[in-house]
Amino acid sequence: MKRILIIGATSAIAEATARIFAARSDALFLLARDETRLAQIAADLTVRGAARVGSTVLDVVDFDRHVDVIDQAERDLGSIDTVLIAHGTLSDQAECEGSVASLRREFDINAVATMALITLIANRFEARGQGCIAVISSVAGDRGRASNYVYASAKAAVTTFLSGLRQRLYRRGVKVLTIKPGFVDTPMTREFKKGALWASAPAVGSAIVAAIDRGRSEIYVPWFWRWVMLAIRQMPHAIFNRLRF
Repeated sequence: MKRILIIGATSAIAEATARIFAARSDALFLLARDETRLAQIAADLTVRGAARVGSTVLDVVDFDRHVDVIDQAERDLGSIDTVLIAHGTLSDQAECEGSVASLRREFDINAVATMALITLIANRFEARGQGCIAVISSVAGDRGRASNYVYASAKAAVTTFLSGLRQRLYRRGVKVLTIKPGFVDTPMTREFKKGALWASAPAVGSAIVAAIDRGRSEIYVPWFWRWVMLAIRQMPHAIFNRLRF
């Protein structure tokens, strides 16, 4: 039985992943901002077979509460051996271009809060010599595009942070997993036109659980995004700058 802390537990991907953990009787502690939705998900996971489901409300940019909620999760679960960080917002690029305040808030949510939480958790896992930190980044972080470079640069920061952390913790037996989904059909992307490149939240959740179980370092979900992004990263600036996608 794993003892798992999920941050951003009301996201569609986190919920789908948690359902898999619950079905195999893992113990869960959930953190999210929406109290009503959090309670609904906790109740559902209990019915689905979780050994235990605890929860508390957290706005991730309330940095002063980070230590307290992690302490609460450890008390509730007895210990934590796996953490999944899944919170985030899909930034309004135009708004961020016109407002430094909006830009800073998006970075606080999608990058700074994530790295702050990871730091606290990593230090605890390092001291114990075990644990798994799994974090949802994005393929968007592999190369900035005009349509979403604020969101992409936040995710790029997280991806780079995790790369360094993975190297730091390697000899201590702590696993660090970077999860890079492509297009995922969730409430956050409801306004987007869907196509062949889109994946469902349950499919992404299954890939996350498999990667955690196998001790992977990085995954693209679905797998073909690794090759799509390789082509995009290698594209010369003279060509890339003329494109809009």
